[in-house]
Amino acid sequence: MKRNVIEIQEDKCIGCGLCAGACMQGAIEIIDGKAKLVSESYCDGLGMCLPKCPVDAIHMVEKDTDSFDSSRKNIKLKEKKIPETMACGCPGTAMKSIERKTPKAAVRTAVQEQQPEIFSSELMQWPVQLKLVSPNAPYFENADLLIAADCTAYAYGNFHKEFIKGKVTVIGCPKLDDNNYNRDKIAAILTENQIKSITVVRMEVPCCSGIIQAVKQAMLAAQCIVPYKEVTIRTNGELV
Repeated sequence: MKRNVIEIQEDKCIGCGLCAGACMQGAIEIIDGKAKLVSESYCDGLGMCLPKCPVDAIHMVEKDTDSFDSSRKNIKLKEKKIPETMACGCPGTAMKSIERKTPKAAVRTAVQEQQPEIFSSELMQWPVQLKLVSPNAPYFENADLLIAADCTAYAYGNFHKEFIKGKVTVIGCPKLDDNNYNRDKIAAILTENQIKSITVVRMEVPCCSGIIQAVKQAMLAAQCIVPYKEVTIRTNGELV
């Protein structure tokens, strides 16, 4: 039969996986670093994956092919439930707030001026991984929330002072993580708590746009629109 299915230009694909995460029929998989259409019968032809692609590597075409396998409809939602936050039996995942005392400004001696300055951590809570935090953790209530892509803190030298200070921090990787999971976890945090603001820090690379999409979709899903700010960091460590 003649119908619409997607076509992927592998030479343009960067393997970010955003399209695979958007397809609830499981028609797209990342294989050897490239997005591939597993089976044309898995593609419903609705094109939910098209706007997710940051490099315009996916297009809709009309062709003679197999009919859509209706048993695949929303199969990813049926097969995969959001995993529970890891139990606190592991000491590394036990939630805790960290109190930071602001030190008084000290006069540096001539000898100290020649030595590198040591910066203190500004982290206010543990854990920080989005997969490990509990939406019910008390530190989320009335918090200014920082949602950062994993690489940002390594790329930007003054990350603690400029972004983490005064905020509750969660991190994730939109390329390697399940972005649908990230979206749903952020939505749960917004639903369970009064969040004052959200700052999202991402890298300039295209695959990092997934964290922006996850946060915006989470706000819509939770029906919680709060003051929002985006910051992009270049791979050379500069702010865009």
